[in-house]
Amino acid sequence: MRKLYVKLAAVNIRNNRQLYLPYLLAGVFSAAMFYLVMSIQDNPGLEQMRGGAYVAATLLLGVIIVGLFAAIFLFYTNSFIMKRRKRELSVYNILGMEKKHIARVLFLEMLFTAAVTIGGGLLFGIAFGKLMTMLLYRMTGFNQSVPFTISLTGCHHTLVLFGCIYAVTLFYNFMQIKLSNPMELLHSANAGEREPKTKVLLAVIGAAALGSGYYLALTVADAVSAITMFFVAVLLVILGTYCLFTAGSIAVLKLLRKNKSYYYKSRHFTTVSGMIYRMKQNAVGLANICILSTMVLVTVSTTLCMYLGVEDALKRRFVHEVSVVSYYNAMPEHPEEVDALAEASLKDSGRVLTGHSAMLNMSLTAVRTDDGFSVTGIGAGTDYSISDVVLLTILPKSDWENYTGETVGELGSGEIALAASSAYEKGTLTLDNETYQVKQICAYPETDHDYLDDMADDSVFMIVPDREALGQIFTELKQNWDEERVSLQIKYNMAFDIDGTAEEKVAAENTLHAAITAYNDGHPSDDAKDSYSRTYVECRAQNRDEYYSLNGGLLFIGLFLGAMFLMVTVLIIFYKQISEGYEDKERYAIMEKVGMSNAEVKRSIRTQILTVFFLPIGAAVLHVVMAFPMIKWILAAFSLNNTALFALCVAATAVVFLLIYLLVFALTSRSYYKIVGNQV
Repeated sequence: MRKLYVKLAAVNIRNNRQLYLPYLLAGVFSAAMFYLVMSIQDNPGLEQMRGGAYVAATLLLGVIIVGLFAAIFLFYTNSFIMKRRKRELSVYNILGMEKKHIARVLFLEMLFTAAVTIGGGLLFGIAFGKLMTMLLYRMTGFNQSVPFTISLTGCHHTLVLFGCIYAVTLFYNFMQIKLSNPMELLHSANAGEREPKTKVLLAVIGAAALGSGYYLALTVADAVSAITMFFVAVLLVILGTYCLFTAGSIAVLKLLRKNKSYYYKSRHFTTVSGMIYRMKQNAVGLANICILSTMVLVTVSTTLCMYLGVEDALKRRFVHEVSVVSYYNAMPEHPEEVDALAEASLKDSGRVLTGHSAMLNMSLTAVRTDDGFSVTGIGAGTDYSISDVVLLTILPKSDWENYTGETVGELGSGEIALAASSAYEKGTLTLDNETYQVKQICAYPETDHDYLDDMADDSVFMIVPDREALGQIFTELKQNWDEERVSLQIKYNMAFDIDGTAEEKVAAENTLHAAITAYNDGHPSDDAKDSYSRTYVECRAQNRDEYYSLNGGLLFIGLFLGAMFLMVTVLIIFYKQISEGYEDKERYAIMEKVGMSNAEVKRSIRTQILTVFFLPIGAAVLHVVMAFPMIKWILAAFSLNNTALFALCVAATAVVFLLIYLLVFALTSRSYYKIVGNQV
């Protein structure tokens, strides 16, 4: 008896190979992807990689997303297969097999499926594990040999995850059999969809949600707002997409049906009526394809842009090769001594200084008021919005001139000059309780400098007569300053550019680090008592490996997730075509019998397929275009402001995806035409 069940299960899978083969291949691919990400995340080489912690965190995120999507689309695919097989299972029941016997057959089928997918996935994962690890090392710039290893942790987690997925899937199949009677099962495959009602409210909600998401994406004006509102915009767009595809599409189709001059044409009549008839089922699949296509485009294009723009990001974040900043709790008497120490250390390392600048300043987060700015009141219960916040930098006239090369006129006591990112048209400026005469408006610096370029988009430079005036303002602010919020300190910024190869620059920077560390150790500071606080060093060359590790890891995961989303998209399209093929076969046969020519049937089929296929990809491209400003700001938070590069990455990704989409269209359409048969 047991052999009969085994044989029956094998025959069922073989007879339904058109349905099971994509299911098995998708399962093998997803299991292999999950194992690969797990094995790389468990690779001991990451501990030796500079920035390896960032890569490991990125890979962990990839593990979660791959596992989640594997569960979703495998369950979705199984649901479709069960729907197509209900007639077959009903025949077994009518012929005398009890539901428990059918359950045994389903158990053996699922056991075979699980064995093939998990076993095949682990074999492919282990076989390509070394290659994928080498690819990750290459993308992150990590130069180390990769031995062949088998991740026992990856194997264990793959077995557990996919074992649970197939166990839940099997339970679902059992419940489908248990809760259905033979006649329901027999006719379920042919059960048509009733014409859906026009849900005006749902369509309005969808339009409002999509419009709100687009509005947030288009009107965002800074990186902080973009990061804050990104997920809100994503949720609104997803909600709007599902609502509009479900309700909005039906409303549009019914409007087309009311247009008699359009509707009563053979190629339009069959297309519109057919799509209305089953749009409730169609819409969810189309919305899924649209959202997944958008995910592919956004994920791949952004991570690709971040990887290709590493050097741009480095130059923006570290405009100079070496940046040194000293912090003081009071006006320093001789801040230049640290400057001299750093310069001497770099020269002693054999490097030639190709650029050098320094600036004494005080940077504060301020809030705009009617007559100026408030710095001591921020965070103390004051009512203000994020748009009112600016970065205020106060510095002496001499430091401003030496740094920017711009000459400022003579400034007397109580007089200042201003350089603001947005226009300041008042003749006076009040800083808390002190009012200053605005003697001159200077050009906002457009030069690339570490401590100017990193300022907030809305920033103001307040130029005072001399260092004594800066010290006086510092003392006055200190009296009402909330030290628990953030410490108020004077900064002395130094910037150096040096010659040499990457290795020579790193060596010089290591020497500088040692010199500054020794200086800090020789000047221990109690921030409550001493003027000097500490000096810090940042170097471009030393951070390059971390940038490549982080962005390379993001690209690696982006390509992985892009492949995952693409696979799910292809699977949904395939099963959608198969499902519609079976549903359309008899309908088009009837149409031919009542007088439609084969050419008219063929034209109707082609119109419907083209509409259904390219509607979601068109919506996906629109989503990406509307999201462009927001994503651009998010990339800016990672010091990447190369809009042209991002646009190029989006365009290249869209072209490649469209080519793949067209290939999928061609292949799945052939399956559809084979099922429909004589009608084409």
